[in-house]
Amino acid sequence: MLSLFGTGAVLMRGAGCTINDMWDRDFDKKVTRTANRPIAAGDISTFQSFVFLGGQLTLALGVLLCLNCYSIAMGAASLLLVATYPLMKRITFWPQLALGLTFNWGALLGWSAVKGSCDPAVCLPLYFSGVMWTLIYDTIYAHQDKKDDALIGLKSTALLFRENTKMWLSGFGVAMLGALSLAGANCGQTLPYYAAVAAVGAHLARQIYTVDIHRPEDCWDKFASNRTTGILLFIGIVLGNLWKEKTEETEKPEDVRAEN
Repeated sequence: MLSLFGTGAVLMRGAGCTINDMWDRDFDKKVTRTANRPIAAGDISTFQSFVFLGGQLTLALGVLLCLNCYSIAMGAASLLLVATYPLMKRITFWPQLALGLTFNWGALLGWSAVKGSCDPAVCLPLYFSGVMWTLIYDTIYAHQDKKDDALIGLKSTALLFRENTKMWLSGFGVAMLGALSLAGANCGQTLPYYAAVAAVGAHLARQIYTVDIHRPEDCWDKFASNRTTGILLFIGIVLGNLWKEKTEETEKPEDVRAEN
């Protein structure tokens, strides 16, 4: 299930990026960092990008159809977000929020794929924490392009927060950690999970404290360091579940263990 879901996540993330590059091809030409993207640079035609997108979505559909009916419906419901989130930077200073709502849909889909449905007490805090995380790393990412974005009329949380960015990111970080803790409590997580959440908190605190929002190269480094956040949390979830299984096995009555 993990490999199947991982494949689907990669395909849909890729499809989202393809759609983003298709929508933004004219804007990307005007931004130094994105001018060399294949569609913006003319290396790939619009028709070719549609064909590539069709292939990504077809493969993703194949993965989705391997899941239960509830999850198929959940996956289909995400398509509107995937198709429209690239447009948000044209109409709101909160496109990072739209990105978070889109990219973290997997928190809902992953749970339903395993359990058959979503448990709101666990899934909603987990989803919310992912949205907060996206607001952190994508705001940092957006600071790379804020000068170009302002010139061509695009919006972002980087342009909205400006010099107050670190204050906002700190708030998002606190909300993220609180939601992760709530999700863990509601599904009976154990010590390794909470240790990982604490490590994530320390990593984010350092990231936010040290980022230089006026240096694009430092913004990129801090953005890229979020892979560490994901790795820490993944390890915490895996070890936490193993600890929980071991504890539950130990706490079984002697006669039940004998039967097993």
